[in-house]
Amino acid sequence: MPEVIFNGPAGRLEGRYQPGKEKNAPIAMVLHPHPRFGGTMNNQIVYQLFYMFVERGFTTLRFNFRGIGRSQGEFDHGAGELSDAAAALDWVQSLHPDSKHCWVAGYSFGSWIGMQLLMRRPEIEGFMSISPQPNSYDFSFLAPCPSSGLIIHGDKDRVAPPKDVQTLVDKLKTQKGILITQKTIEGANHFYAEHSEILMAECADYLDRRLAGELVDVRPKRLK
Repeated sequence: MPEVIFNGPAGRLEGRYQPGKEKNAPIAMVLHPHPRFGGTMNNQIVYQLFYMFVERGFTTLRFNFRGIGRSQGEFDHGAGELSDAAAALDWVQSLHPDSKHCWVAGYSFGSWIGMQLLMRRPEIEGFMSISPQPNSYDFSFLAPCPSSGLIIHGDKDRVAPPKDVQTLVDKLKTQKGILITQKTIEGANHFYAEHSEILMAECADYLDRRLAGELVDVRPKRLK
């Protein structure tokens, strides 16, 4: 797993990168929790998500947002971090021009950044949003959400209360042309203490089913 340094909008960004064996392997990018609350690319959930994609042949990248580890710059309340994520995707795509498809997975703060990136990059065909915080961050930009994906959270989460996540899920489920899969893990808090194995099993099952062609809206999209 090579350590990499690449250029971002506010200076160099530090990452970990594993290319897929196939020339046209899909790309996956994993985004970490809030930088101000100890979030880094070495968060255990981020680390496990990274290897989940690697084991399925993806070209996979995780990186530190600006100001974390060896990444340059300062925390920018989301706007700069979104620019970091876009630059990271640009970087890995420049190394893999034959890769046509991409996934983004984000945990907590990282899920907010990932969902914003999803709106800007049509090549992102799937997402995993782990413990999103619609009570803290504005998700109204998902109008409409362009891709099918997984939203997973714990029913004991006090950081992202289940009722707020449910409101977000219910809103997205009304949109046509995509399929939102929701999983609620019983007993899990925001940090998945003693529940990380269940979390990863659910994420892996979702990814495997998507790769098998399931869990997407099969209706043809109406062309304008």
